Amino acid sequence: MDMGRESRWEKDAMTVEIVFALVTASVLAATVFAVTFALVVALGISGPARHPTLTCGAALGAAVGAWRAVRVLRRFDSQRRKGH
Repeated sequence: MDMGRESRWEKDAMTVEIVFALVTASVLAATVFAVTFALVVALGISGPARHPTLTCGAALGAAVGAWRAVRVLRRFDSQRRKGH
């Protein structure tokens, strides 16, 4: 076996981890935006403040989602390098 190549199991594990990172990041981003939207509705924010508030909620959701994806993949990579 070529020492530079990954086994089929390692490739499958990477695929599962990537999908897990993307799904959990998407759920987290959607949750952050949903909380922002719920606050806008609950507090009755309207007019000129509504759009920037929702835009900030979407940006925050995207940032939190990206953070989650990077965190999961970096953790997987460090464990893979340790041989776990």
